[in-house]
Amino acid sequence: GNWLNRKRNWKKLGIKSEVSREDIRLLAVGDSIAKDGFGTVSIFDPVICEVVYKWFCPDKGTILDPFAGGSVRGIVSNYLGYNYTGVDIRQEQVDANIQQGIDLTPNHQPKWICGDSNEVLDTIQDEYDLVFSCPPYADLEVYSQLDGDISNKSYNDFLDLYGSIIQKSCDKLKSGGYAAWVLGDIRVKRGNYRSFVADTINAFLNAGLALYNDAVLIKPYGTAALRARPYFERGRKLVKVHENLLIFKKP
Repeated sequence: GNWLNRKRNWKKLGIKSEVSREDIRLLAVGDSIAKDGFGTVSIFDPVICEVVYKWFCPDKGTILDPFAGGSVRGIVSNYLGYNYTGVDIRQEQVDANIQQGIDLTPNHQPKWICGDSNEVLDTIQDEYDLVFSCPPYADLEVYSQLDGDISNKSYNDFLDLYGSIIQKSCDKLKSGGYAAWVLGDIRVKRGNYRSFVADTINAFLNAGLALYNDAVLIKPYGTAALRARPYFERGRKLVKVHENLLIFKKP
């Protein structure tokens, strides 16, 4: 109840993270896709931001988000007095986020950079107290057909680019700092999982960080109970009602 109340209060602030993302199509066979192949675009939970910032970032600390997407993580960050820098490849998304910043945090606006994180991170000289993101779930949500957009790549190519972005992000993290990653496993069309969580852990380990915490985020059940039986009877698949919050620490 407390979590939901806090979430409602953040929404009352006027955060509209879905702006510029209304037409994004869900292509993979995932638990949240509607019968016609379309589903609602995932919107990040602002309370997760609040928790992660207060637990793993010093007051007025700096935050780097290499997969900025919608505006939630930036708005919550700067509203609470932190200093957020987010990178997103879609100009329309960055423009929408900047407008949200002007509207909601006019005296302390987040910084959004438009570009391919794999290239933009090479140009950033600053170090950050926290790296925090929710990455593209491979091709589950295809955000654009731009060359640098890793959501339109094959899974092997996705992992190569994804690992490079994680490495470069961790290089910008201060010694002793944390990286927080929100994600969940994703299914391919055959129905099996891709082990995306394990692939992400390996990418951070290869970047020199240690896995420090692994939390399970319980999502609202919504229609999960209604979908559970037909979902299971059709393919012996369980309805997924959680994501992972992985916390890594830099030596």
